[in-house]
Amino acid sequence: MNDGTTPLSTIHDPLVAKLTEFLVSIGLPVALAALPERTFLPGIAVHSGVLTIDESNLLYPGDLLHEAGHLAMLPPGQRTQAVGHLGDDGGLEMAALAWSYAAAMHLGVPPEVVFHEAGYKGGSCALLDNFAAGRYIGVPMLEWAGLTAGEKRAQALGILPYPSMLRWLRED
Repeated sequence: MNDGTTPLSTIHDPLVAKLTEFLVSIGLPVALAALPERTFLPGIAVHSGVLTIDESNLLYPGDLLHEAGHLAMLPPGQRTQAVGHLGDDGGLEMAALAWSYAAAMHLGVPPEVVFHEAGYKGGSCALLDNFAAGRYIGVPMLEWAGLTAGEKRAQALGILPYPSMLRWLRED
């Protein structure tokens, strides 16, 4: 392809393929391409709202869901312009944690894939423990964005609570 990307059908790792298929199905653009520069998360970059994957340098497939969580929380106009590292806002970081966990549960992917021990500044065990115990960090941000409902609100609305999602992308 003349734009430097490779067809998604060439993904070798079955987990990466599963995650990528999900992201594309919810409306997040994904591309495969060699990333010449060093990136914050190995093998992953965001260019103009496109989650770009360099499969040969991707160390942790669960990082795809985390970065997708950042993109999902941006309003559509900002999402399409997003570039580089997206984890500088504490609220959006917490939302990306909750979003990526919900996506993993939706896909039947173990949470250890998302909250892997090489990430989260040594806090992956605490994240795994909290989420396993139902202490869902970041869910209020997802609720605020209209993506899910916490236990109380879900009960009042007669819907499934988080980690079930109402939708995957912020609309406003």
